[in-house]
Amino acid sequence: MSTETQVGPDAGPARKGERKSLKPLATLVPYLARYRGLVAGAGIALVTAAVTTLALPTAVRRMIDHGFSEADAGFIDTYFVMLFALAILLALASAFRYYFVITLGERIVFDLRRDVFDHVTRLSPSFFDQNQSGEIVSRLTADTTQIKSAVGATASVALRNLILCLGAIAMMIVTSPKLSSLVLAAIPIIVFPLVAFGRSVRRRSRQAQDTLASASAYAGEVIGAARTVQAFNAEPAARSRFGEAVESAFGAARAAVLARALLTGFAIAMIFGSVVAVLWFGAQDVLSGNITAGTLGQFLLYSVFAAGSLGSLSEVWGELSQASGAAERLTELLDEKPAIAAPANPVALPEPGRGALEFADVHFSYPSRPGYRSLNGLSFSIKPGETVAVVGPSGAGKSTILSLVLRYYDPTSGVVRLDGIDLRTAEPQGVRSRIAVVPQDVTIFASTVADNIAFGMPGATRERVVAAARAAQAEEFINRLDNGFDTMVGERGITLSGGQRQRIAIARAILKDAPLLLLDEATSALDAESETLVQKALEELIGQRTTIVIAHRLATVLKADRILVMEHGRIVEEGTHQSLVRQGGLYAKLARLQFDHATEERAAAAL
Repeated sequence: MSTETQVGPDAGPARKGERKSLKPLATLVPYLARYRGLVAGAGIALVTAAVTTLALPTAVRRMIDHGFSEADAGFIDTYFVMLFALAILLALASAFRYYFVITLGERIVFDLRRDVFDHVTRLSPSFFDQNQSGEIVSRLTADTTQIKSAVGATASVALRNLILCLGAIAMMIVTSPKLSSLVLAAIPIIVFPLVAFGRSVRRRSRQAQDTLASASAYAGEVIGAARTVQAFNAEPAARSRFGEAVESAFGAARAAVLARALLTGFAIAMIFGSVVAVLWFGAQDVLSGNITAGTLGQFLLYSVFAAGSLGSLSEVWGELSQASGAAERLTELLDEKPAIAAPANPVALPEPGRGALEFADVHFSYPSRPGYRSLNGLSFSIKPGETVAVVGPSGAGKSTILSLVLRYYDPTSGVVRLDGIDLRTAEPQGVRSRIAVVPQDVTIFASTVADNIAFGMPGATRERVVAAARAAQAEEFINRLDNGFDTMVGERGITLSGGQRQRIAIARAILKDAPLLLLDEATSALDAESETLVQKALEELIGQRTTIVIAHRLATVLKADRILVMEHGRIVEEGTHQSLVRQGGLYAKLARLQFDHATEERAAAAL
């Protein structure tokens, strides 16, 4: 995949597909093929309903031509019994059609949502670097709902009307070839403008869907940061921006509706205008004795069926065009290829995992910033069981090291090895299974405390979860919660403090028990008391495993076996705390600034 691919309204694939008609709906065919029984049932019900409907005009013709008199009462009764039987058959066929079609639509949309979600979770971080999560969620929800409507009711109506239209035209030809020729001559005049209108509807519908997705993405950002918005009194600005986005979406939707309205009006005017014209010619034939009144009545009913079906097709064409736009947007997601993927024949990592790590002349630029080098010829190695701290000013490339170790990205050049294996030759999931992470910004899900600790280890027993919480210095505060380990913590763990969220993350890493531990600014945002508790938990976690500690606060790295000092994407100093202070270089400068500042803070607190 090209990392510059966008899924937003200005994306290249969207523009390229504008000239297509309903072709994107062809991507649903494999889903239909999974449920041949439902498709067959729906098809049989559709054909039965259509054939039953087409049989009615023949009965009407025979009754009109035969006449109404007391002598024919038995004959008329028989015909009305047959008409009643046809009505019952039509009702049953319609009921079965509805059941099969709607069930098929629900089933396909469920599968489609699952497949899109599964695929999105496998995409590389570079994709999410450049695309809004709210826009992606909009495709997963709103667009699949649009497709459900199309595969369900809309497709059913379209197929029914198509069968009725073709069947009615065939019966019109059988009934009166002369009158039928007049109708068939008018069809191209009607159909070609409908196709042109349909393309316009589809283009405008796609634009409306893209605009609404952008508005939904912004709404998701604001709702997720509601406290920040309120803290800065930014509600009016947020409401104004969202209002403009919604108004823009309404404008795009109104344009699509206008195009559909024009399409429908034109179709009805042309279709029924042609029916009136044909009836005039038919009336002349009845007067001249060329056809019977019953034949004209039969032809009239078939022409009404054909005209009504064609008119309905013009309406559902617009709905199918909208669904086609939705299918195209989902197809774009499904066509995205992960930038990071397992090779065809991945190399197995050695067992058991030791946690040995090596960077060999690694250069790296983020896909979103190809002109800026985050790492410049970085080389170092870490022995199994060693604790190495990486420090340096902001932008030095510290967190980039962790991103490459987790194989969120691959180096531009150079090699990263885990236990002697080039990460690019190994399976990403296998690499990540040997790594535990405690990030600075902890992700807590809207679930229970126990579920959050066991995230990534869903089969863990409650005893192991409790033991991990105890080792992370978290058991005490968890037991004070209303429902202990079964307490719901709210979206993003909003009901927990920063220190509590951090200790849950540490418990999560302890439970995973991986040979390589990555700590990314794990204590940078904590108060002194929370930092003390987290430090105790980290000491328990580090144990005998290989550990990389990323830190701005140097007090957290004093016990490291080695300290790597980075600047401009390369290592400029290396050693222990004492040796680096004696060197008087960048580390000594950072240490002097931080520790002198800490001394001043303690003095101020004493006053």
